[in-house]
Amino acid sequence: MKQFTVKWFAAYRDATGVDEEQVQSAANSPAELFAQMTEQHAELGQYSRALVAINDQMASWDTVLNGDEQVLFFPPVAGG
Repeated sequence: MKQFTVKWFAAYRDATGVDEEQVQSAANSPAELFAQMTEQHAELGQYSRALVAINDQMASWDTVLNGDEQVLFFPPVAGG
């Protein structure tokens, strides 16, 4: 298992009820980690994936995770 610091923003933060959490996971990508977190926070399932950053650098959803990273999830933004 790998250790991650997961940070949630905007609607994701509202859905999880936390700004940040420490997560043990075997996830190899942000997409896998988000899927696991959706199992723990069912409310996330109502949102599509938008942006992800790893250690404060924008990344793709298939970037390889090694563990000990800070993974930041940003939900889709609605405008008007």
